[in-house]
Amino acid sequence: MRRRLACALVALPLMLLPLMLLPLSAARAQSRDFVRVRDGHFVIGDRPYYFTGVNLWYGMNLAATGPEGRARLVRELDALQRLGVNNLRILAASEGPASEPQRVHPAVQDGPGEYNEQLLRGLDFELAELARRDMRAVLILNNFFQWTGGFPQYVSWATGEPIPYPERDGHTWNEFMDFSSRFYAVEKAMALADRYVRMLASRRNTVTGQLYKDDPTIMSWQLSNEPRGRLHSEAYVAWVDRVGRILRAEAPKQLISLGGEGKLPGAEDSTQFARVSRSPYLDYLTVHLWPQNWGWFDPKRADATFDRSVGRSIAYIAEHVAIAEAVHKPMVLEEFSLARDGNGFAPETGVTYRDRFLTMVFESVDYLAGRGSVVAGANVWGWSGEGRGVRAGDYWRPGEPFTGDPSHERQGWYSIYDSDTSTIDILSTYARRMDGIGRPAALGAARGR
Repeated sequence: MRRRLACALVALPLMLLPLMLLPLSAARAQSRDFVRVRDGHFVIGDRPYYFTGVNLWYGMNLAATGPEGRARLVRELDALQRLGVNNLRILAASEGPASEPQRVHPAVQDGPGEYNEQLLRGLDFELAELARRDMRAVLILNNFFQWTGGFPQYVSWATGEPIPYPERDGHTWNEFMDFSSRFYAVEKAMALADRYVRMLASRRNTVTGQLYKDDPTIMSWQLSNEPRGRLHSEAYVAWVDRVGRILRAEAPKQLISLGGEGKLPGAEDSTQFARVSRSPYLDYLTVHLWPQNWGWFDPKRADATFDRSVGRSIAYIAEHVAIAEAVHKPMVLEEFSLARDGNGFAPETGVTYRDRFLTMVFESVDYLAGRGSVVAGANVWGWSGEGRGVRAGDYWRPGEPFTGDPSHERQGWYSIYDSDTSTIDILSTYARRMDGIGRPAALGAARGR
């Protein structure tokens, strides 16, 4: 296995093949089996499970807006199903109050333990619609960043201290992130979040009548979006096991994932990727890849920076595959993209470099998955579909259409619109190719989680 993987990683920069549309494998019969891990790979029943998926964070909020919002969600899911997409990473938690800046709302919790039943019923509807299409969901339960409330809101609730929002009132990003990381050191903040996790795992879906913990549509409970240890790295590692232990007890049939970025260039000590990857409560590993955010790629100097960013991205993927192989767990590249050409935000702006980048990433994932590595899937950020920002390049405001860009980011930055036909062709190509991968030798007789 390791020799095959080494050969694959060496060949990775040379294998960017021309796009070719492959036929779908035989239609997957609707399965009510859970996604499990066997011998370092995902399986559903006795069938290997590989996927090309998307991030569609706003489904719960969209379904909670009423018939019109639910109709749009149905259309978005139908469009993704036609492309062959079978895995969605979705938001399953958010914290208010609505008066806070840079925040998506309404929130599931306006205050500690004050649950918005309309929003939870939106999540019920979303899961029911995913089940109808035999799609699987990764449910995000918390957030290091401010746009859903998340860690900083729990810290504020527990301590009474205001959140130092970045780039507001003189506060910096470092100041904000240090505040957010205090979550791991404030027992009351963690306990409030634990209560929500237990509530959701035991919730009964009002559409299907099924308990969440018994629903195979839920592939994975995800501890948080992009958690970082920062000043509390030891407490962060302990928190991973803490919440993992709760979920293993409350919902033992489903997988558990972290939702982390990986080693995070320049801040490896903050995420401790290799260390937390060994947690017995994490069934598979997650990696995010953001060349522009990390300073590798400049869309206004694309010709000069693109090749360099591709090289660094390939190296980043390879480094994390090696760690995943060492702990013998599947790996999912669950967030990645580039800005539109010239860093434009309008839907009509070109996506030349984005398409080249996505082709490279998807081809890498497909190549490694097909050659026996632990790479299992990829979820591109972020599906916007019909959604368009009211003011391209500005921030989202309550009542405006939901898009792939959350409220703290400029609308149009990373959204994949239904008019982005070249990008959609790439997504469909690799959804079909990943769906067609089967490797009976990898199934083995030994079963694991």
